[in-house]
Amino acid sequence: ILDDPDLKDIDPTVLKHCHAAAATCILEAGKQKADISAISTCLEDCKLDKERIEQFCTEYEKNRDALEILLGSIGRSPLHITDVSWRLEYQIKNNQLHKTYQPSYLVTLNVENSDSGSHPDVSFSCTMEQLQDLVGKLKDAAKSLERATQM
Repeated sequence: ILDDPDLKDIDPTVLKHCHAAAATCILEAGKQKADISAISTCLEDCKLDKERIEQFCTEYEKNRDALEILLGSIGRSPLHITDVSWRLEYQIKNNQLHKTYQPSYLVTLNVENSDSGSHPDVSFSCTMEQLQDLVGKLKDAAKSLERATQM
């Protein structure tokens, strides 16, 4: 989009916002299985002109089936962490063969999705400070959840 000569005079930030808005509109319409009249009404409320609304709706209709298939493959619920494993790793030398002795943690989250069963594990590497920050945020989330359930 940014390389299109017709759009060269438009601020790239505005273009990115427009692209995000259009993608959100398309995804929400697909999620809600909205019909053309509902989409048209929504776009009219956003002050789009009739010609653009008709063009948008025509393109949406052409690609509706593919969109629904794509959305169906993503799933509806977030991943659920079933287990965590970790190990301590020491980096002794870097690419230039300088001694570094930097410890880091390799963390693996075993996840599954209730829609489609298990998924590949999520793995990442972090420093001790990053791991402590993660643990602190998880504790804060647990406390917030505990407070919410006591109300």
